[in-house]
Amino acid sequence: MAAELGCRMGQVEQMIRYTYWNSGCDGIVIGVSGGVDSALAAAFCCRAIGVDNVLGISLPASVSNPHDLNDAADLCATLGMEHRVVSIDPMLAAFSTIPGFVESPFLLGNLMARIRMTILYYHANRDHRLVCGTSNRSEFMLGYCTKYGDNAADLQPIVHLYKSDVYEMAKEMKIPESILTKAPSAGLWTGQSDEGEIGLSYADIDLALKNLEVNGWKAGSLVEEKVLSRAQKNAHKRLPAPNLLTVP
Repeated sequence: MAAELGCRMGQVEQMIRYTYWNSGCDGIVIGVSGGVDSALAAAFCCRAIGVDNVLGISLPASVSNPHDLNDAADLCATLGMEHRVVSIDPMLAAFSTIPGFVESPFLLGNLMARIRMTILYYHANRDHRLVCGTSNRSEFMLGYCTKYGDNAADLQPIVHLYKSDVYEMAKEMKIPESILTKAPSAGLWTGQSDEGEIGLSYADIDLALKNLEVNGWKAGSLVEEKVLSRAQKNAHKRLPAPNLLTVP
C-alpha cells in the first residue's frame, strides 16, 4: 500500500517536472487558500522543482476566514516556499461600479474566483511562471468550480485525485493538521462550506462517482442520481467551448 502510494506521488512529481522543464518557464505560481487541495498541490510543486522556484499567493477578501490566511502562511513556511498576500477587496470594489451591478453570493463567488485567477496569471506573465491549478477529481467531475476561475491553470497536478485521495496523500506529505481537519471551503462568503453548498459529503460524492464509473454511468441510488445529474449539467465546464473550427 505504501509502495503504491509512493509510486502515485512520484508520477505526479514527474508530470510537474516534465511540464515545467518543457515550458521554459522560470517557476510556478500557485494560489494557497489555506485548504487541503492547494496545500497538497503546493507541496508537490516544491518537491518536484524545488522550493526556490515556487511562489504561493494568498488572495483573501473581507469575507475570508483569517484562520485560513494563517494556515496558508504556516504551510508556506513549513514547505520553505515564498508566500505573498494580495487582498482582492479593491478589485471587487472596482467591479461594483459597473452599471447594473448586482450583488449575490453566486455572482460574487464567481467574480472572486476569476479575480483570483487573473492575479495569479498576472504574476505568471510578469515573472515567466506557470500557474498551478488546485482542482481535485471530485469537484472537477461535479463542475464545482468557476469557468476561467479556479479551473483555469497551466497544469493540474491533483485533478485525477478524488478528495479522499487528496487527504490520503496530504497526510503522507505531512500537511499541517490544522489544514487536514478543517471543513473544506472555497471562502466565497462567511460560513460557506463546500459540502454544505453541494448538499453531499465528499465521502458520499467519491463513492457515488466510483460506482457510476464502474457501472457505465448508470445511477443505482438516490445519491448517485444526484451526483450524475450535477455531472451532466456541468459537463460544459470540462469541455472546450463549442466551435466549428477545423484544424488541418
